[in-house]
Amino acid sequence: MSAIQLAALARTVEPQSMLRRFLALDALVTGTNALAYLAFSGPLGKFLGADGTLLLALGGFLALYSAGVGLLAARRRPPALGVRAVVEANLAWAVVSLAALALWLTPSTPGAVWTVLQALVVAGFAILQHLALRAGQSSDD
Repeated sequence: MSAIQLAALARTVEPQSMLRRFLALDALVTGTNALAYLAFSGPLGKFLGADGTLLLALGGFLALYSAGVGLLAARRRPPALGVRAVVEANLAWAVVSLAALALWLTPSTPGAVWTVLQALVVAGFAILQHLALRAGQSSDD
């Protein structure tokens, strides 16, 4: 992805702002997902073909994770180590989601589609955050 495409997505050319925006969007989407899992684990579990207890646990984890990502996004200059940890966690989440779907989950059709879509979105966040971090580091040189 070119710097121009990245800037257009972030609606800024300033690398730190780009990074903060991608982190904030990740925190918002993840936090919304967490709240849905926490508030509606029963009905969502039935719809997705997943155990409600699993969704509750995932909701709790995602709430904590989104808070951490949100704290990074709130920093004027998010630390590279923290951003790298988010990128790696997002990539791990995407891989584990797809592996779980292939190896041990038996979701409904909407659940299978949801699992693939959320894995792709999370991987997309990882890529955008990595590229924005790299752009910020090259502009510091």
